[in-house]
Amino acid sequence: MEKIVSGEQAVKIVKSNDRVFIHGGAATPHFLLRKLVERADELKSVELVSISMQGEVLFTDPKYKMNFHLNSLFVSSNVRETVNAGRGDYVPIFLSEIPQLFRRNILPLDVAIVQVSLPDRHGFCSLGVSVDVTVAALKAAKHRIAQVNPRMPRTLGDGLVRLSDFDSVVYEEQELPEIVAAEIPDIIMRIGAHCASLVEDGATIQTGIGTVPDAVLASLTHHKGLGLHTEMFSDGVIPLVEKGVITNEHKKKHRGKLVSSFLLGSRKLYDFVDDNVSVMMLGIDYVNDTAVIRTNPKVTAINSAIEVDITGQVCSDSIGIYHYSGVGGQMDFIRGAALSEGGKPIIALPSTTSKGESRIVAMLKPGAGVVTTRAHAHYIVTEYGVAYLYGKNMKQRAKALIEIAHPNHREDLEIAFFERFKSYECERSFF
Repeated sequence: MEKIVSGEQAVKIVKSNDRVFIHGGAATPHFLLRKLVERADELKSVELVSISMQGEVLFTDPKYKMNFHLNSLFVSSNVRETVNAGRGDYVPIFLSEIPQLFRRNILPLDVAIVQVSLPDRHGFCSLGVSVDVTVAALKAAKHRIAQVNPRMPRTLGDGLVRLSDFDSVVYEEQELPEIVAAEIPDIIMRIGAHCASLVEDGATIQTGIGTVPDAVLASLTHHKGLGLHTEMFSDGVIPLVEKGVITNEHKKKHRGKLVSSFLLGSRKLYDFVDDNVSVMMLGIDYVNDTAVIRTNPKVTAINSAIEVDITGQVCSDSIGIYHYSGVGGQMDFIRGAALSEGGKPIIALPSTTSKGESRIVAMLKPGAGVVTTRAHAHYIVTEYGVAYLYGKNMKQRAKALIEIAHPNHREDLEIAFFERFKSYECERSFF
């Protein structure tokens, strides 16, 4: 009982120059973050580390630039301006390897601030919707602060933590950040249908959040015996479970279970996973381990991109030098799917930007980050079809990618093809 304190008391442990881990995703502890920002006049150069926070985060206001410095492991929309304006930084790293930063003291943590469920009768709270890197952060931090929130669902797996393991406990009820699925445009539905055509019955799927993943899931209603092993999922999974499309019966790892590491969606999703024994929320270093991923059959990993060049280089984290998102778990699953028996690594994207610019390009923008290399790329999907690149030489893959580019841009890409390869046609290679 002596550990139960007010929010103001809890964050007093934070000192200038401390490194503070902030629970991410829908578990972002906004109440305690606000209490920390209220102490800004007392603090200088506090480094905040997180993977991806949701909702408004007050420390991004430029007036706090001398008080708080974000060192982000993934650039979400609410911190994008902060990172690109130089008031924060971005660490490019595979999602599966982030726990090592804490365990090996590469990023030693002074304080960890997290949000948890109510404790059960045995005194265990749950990290709920965001287990991911948080388990490792809690073990590494010198001081642990918990915001106990009755609105946080109790999920099973690696995220169960004794309430007594926290140094400070604050009770504060608040709604979790929600993302409600938007209407899916026709172009995105076509992409989803192409991706779904590559998914075989009995496959284990990985997909994320957004209109493309939603379109893929909406196109899988006639499939059978699918499994789910993914770093995160949203509401689109629920109908497939209810219809018996996702049964997890063919998986070799955690058969019968939905495996994930974090969740982001509506209240319906959070209620669905609450105390649900069919959902396993596990640490990201396990979920995204290629050795674990490849064990399941026909792993079909569907990820997005900002642009793809005609040799198959995939940029997913930046628009030129402008940091847009992060490396995340794309390569973890692209590689895991490639090594799975019958697996299919898929990159899906619209053929053009909202401004009509081609996203299949002759060359990536200067400064663009290559998240998935041309050697790792297998399937590239746009609304115009599927380009299969694996085993193809540079000319063959360029031709295949031009065929799924927007028709308005194919002529320019063909000119770039000739300038690069000194050939009008994709010549057959003999080995």
